Amino acid sequence: MRRRDFISLVGGSAVAWPLAARAQQPAMPVIGFMSSRSPEDSQSVLVGFRKGLSEGGLVEGKNVVIEFRWARGEFDRLPAFAAELVSNRVAVIVAAGGDPSALAAKAATSTIPIVFASGDPIKAGLVASLSRPGGNATGVYNLTNDLETKRLGLFRELFPSAALFGVLLDSKFPPSVRGAEELAEAARTIDQPLALLNASTDAELDVAFAALAQQRVTAMLLTADPFFDTRRDKIIAFAARQKLPAMYHFREYAVDGGLMSYGTSLTEAYRDVGIYAARILNGATPSSLPVLQSVKFEFIINLKTAKTLGMNIPASFLSLADELID
Repeated sequence: MRRRDFISLVGGSAVAWPLAARAQQPAMPVIGFMSSRSPEDSQSVLVGFRKGLSEGGLVEGKNVVIEFRWARGEFDRLPAFAAELVSNRVAVIVAAGGDPSALAAKAATSTIPIVFASGDPIKAGLVASLSRPGGNATGVYNLTNDLETKRLGLFRELFPSAALFGVLLDSKFPPSVRGAEELAEAARTIDQPLALLNASTDAELDVAFAALAQQRVTAMLLTADPFFDTRRDKIIAFAARQKLPAMYHFREYAVDGGLMSYGTSLTEAYRDVGIYAARILNGATPSSLPVLQSVKFEFIINLKTAKTLGMNIPASFLSLADELID
């Protein structure tokens, strides 16, 4: 064999060997992340989720792939997202943004593991019990709509003589409806008038805004709902135009200019979701992982917004807050 041919043969083999080795390496597992919300209003969700994954040794793009699907508050898109992720044979489905996403995933597969963040998963039919979920789904019971009456109590303490509270609810989101019913019952016991207004679309939201303005409500409570979360800026802007004090369910509302919020920490809740997704990819089964309950609660007051509204919030009330935003 001529020297030139020998060098070419050896050189070609040197290139082929690593290519063959790479071809034999297992593909990275894929997490299908489907949410009722939008990426723009889910930054704290993603921060927490990626942190939880990293605690389990998984880093996006390094040893795990994440396929995202965002419904942007349009819940009827979720079943198609779930079916697509199932057909793509993802290793785990993360159902984010409450019950609609989790229920769509549960309906699409009984074999692919599901990790959810939802309201009461027993009432929703996602699990048999919190300690022994059974089946292919587990996750985090995120106490959001369960805190509606607590928010009413805080608002009532700040406005003890308020004439009328306006309440926004979404009839397409069952936990929002249940939360509004509990609000109405609690309001009757303390003789607090409420104006309940439904909004499930942008057009209905505009109609609800007009009704709130016409009825001259004293303050507004927003029931926890992924559709409202995707319209957060629009809702906060309406309250600012109307000089309307408003109570919200997540810290992000107060940070973006809402008067106050009381609810669970999305970052911490989705950190737990990420931890569970990593544990499943590392060999755990959903049925062996009890449903966790969100335990970190945050009461946030935006003092800048209070000043804009001409409010002088008593020091005794401010002392209840976990965070004051100047």
